[in-house]
Amino acid sequence: MLYQVLKYLLLGPLLRLVFRPRIEGLEHVPEEGAAIIASNHLSVVDSFVMPAIVPRRVTFLAKAEYFTGPGLKGRLTAAFFRGVGQIPVDRSGGRASQAALSSGLAVLRKGRLLGIYPEGTRSHDGRLYKGRTGVASMAVTAGVPVVPCAMIGTFEAQPTGRRLPRVMRITIRFGAPLDFSRYAGLADERAALRAVTDEIMYEILTLSGQEYVDTYAGEAKAEAQAQARARAQGRRGHGGGKGPAR
Repeated sequence: MLYQVLKYLLLGPLLRLVFRPRIEGLEHVPEEGAAIIASNHLSVVDSFVMPAIVPRRVTFLAKAEYFTGPGLKGRLTAAFFRGVGQIPVDRSGGRASQAALSSGLAVLRKGRLLGIYPEGTRSHDGRLYKGRTGVASMAVTAGVPVVPCAMIGTFEAQPTGRRLPRVMRITIRFGAPLDFSRYAGLADERAALRAVTDEIMYEILTLSGQEYVDTYAGEAKAEAQAQARARAQGRRGHGGGKGPAR
């Protein structure tokens, strides 16, 4: 009920007003049956704008931190993300990764649309990063098509660190569904999953026109943050000492 209210009465109309989304290829999203929508990830608004324009409900796997914040704000945030149809996922790896895959497969087995960001996290600089193989594992295991999706302009509208989005037009572009039935039975083969993932990322790249970086977004983001801290420490060290003795 809350999902319908937010999509059609509250959040959906507001997002359309702010971003005036230009929609391309929406006919590629299946009208029924299970499928995965695999998108690039440039901004926090991606998870709201795209589901708002897709006629069917889209369930996203969202980081668990959105559901575990303290206090009233944390409870309201958790209620909101559940209300818009997102499922909490622990991204710490190991058993947590397997639990995330199980959650996604449960959505697909119900014949629903699953939204996922193969990069695993938002791009910190607007480029497209190497995809993680969870999307391939779910597509091959469930035997469902993957619809590539490109969000264009959302990084400029609200990059990481900006609290409120700019009012500007964005584009959401869907590609033709990808069929990976030829990989049936190979869900445990790393080489097969890598090949499927790379094909998905290539299609997203073609739709988005982004610069591609063959490394994981999380690793690139951590390296950029470490470099920023080093530069900040260098500036403090250079300017914080005393002048020469006289």
